[in-house]
Amino acid sequence: MSAPPPVSVVLVDDQRLVREGIRGLLRLADDVVVLGEAADGHEALELIGRTRPDVVLLDLQMPGLDGIGVLGALAETEDPPPVLVLTTFDDDELVLRALGGGARGYLLKDVSLDQLVAAVRTVAGGGTVAQPAVTDRLLRAWQRRGEEPPALAAPPDLTTREVDVLRLVAAGYANREIATALHLAEGTVKNHVSSLLLKLDARDRTRAVLTALTLGLLE
Repeated sequence: MSAPPPVSVVLVDDQRLVREGIRGLLRLADDVVVLGEAADGHEALELIGRTRPDVVLLDLQMPGLDGIGVLGALAETEDPPPVLVLTTFDDDELVLRALGGGARGYLLKDVSLDQLVAAVRTVAGGGTVAQPAVTDRLLRAWQRRGEEPPALAAPPDLTTREVDVLRLVAAGYANREIATALHLAEGTVKNHVSSLLLKLDARDRTRAVLTALTLGLLE
């Protein structure tokens, strides 16, 4: 059986040194390939349209068309690629707007190679990424805006196994990694995640984690 094709990535960041660092990390992964780089939003949209990557790694704060503008423009295209935001967290509100604009996850720029590659694979596979250090700060920023993540009137009735899965989801684990950690079939983990999304009234894993934090389910 032949190996699956590598996950293709486009890097978007106005800082050349950051792009070089990320590209250098990704080169160490056998199953990830960088198709190209862009230093601003307009260049990014042209490059994304031309190369059709599996994942876009996107900075938010750029001159000209910023990351929010890129997300908005991609949302108007047919079958846009999933976007993974890379942030230094200079602006919590900007990251919240990115999530509202369709970003599939977010990572700090000091992320390790293993975390970065795992996040790229997860997003390429249709999942979302919620880095714990970022999730907690996002929750506080959300509350400062006077808004709460979608939450139930009372904590949902989660099974012990669902709580185990939820904790690993909050830690940024992909389904396959959760299956390995809990000695479960990957299909079983997918079922647990689907149940969690339903019980937490969340449209994706990121919102599920934020809701769980609000309800005190991860304390």
